[in-house]
Amino acid sequence: MPLDIVVVTGPLLDDWRSIHNAVIPTAPLSAAEVTERAPRNRLTVARLSGELVGNATVRPPHDGATATVIVRILPEHRCRGHGAAYLEAELAQARSMGARRIETVVLESNADGLRFALAHGFVEHDRYLRDGDTVPFIDLHLPG
Repeated sequence: MPLDIVVVTGPLLDDWRSIHNAVIPTAPLSAAEVTERAPRNRLTVARLSGELVGNATVRPPHDGATATVIVRILPEHRCRGHGAAYLEAELAQARSMGARRIETVVLESNADGLRFALAHGFVEHDRYLRDGDTVPFIDLHLPG
């Protein structure tokens, strides 16, 4: 059964936020922060038979060429092909926006997410700590 991917608005923003905060507990977002991001980025949730599986963010090309695609799958739904299907759909969205370079970002403590990104061809180009954080974020990109 294919994933049902929906752009979030209104009450669905809470679903998106709950997944984000579950996968990235060191950098939780408030409802106000998510509401502020929604007009700038494509925020989606994915469901399978009505059950939330994950969420994604596509940041449109900021320099005319580079977009950021972040797919987050809840731990209980990983390793079942949902992440790959979701990533493929969101990469297509980024490319339709004119992206020629695709980047992603993964919290270092999310070992599953990092393995997933590397297995799908992303390569690391930076690690950094946000002010007050103790767990770094890893920036990756698809070569070529």
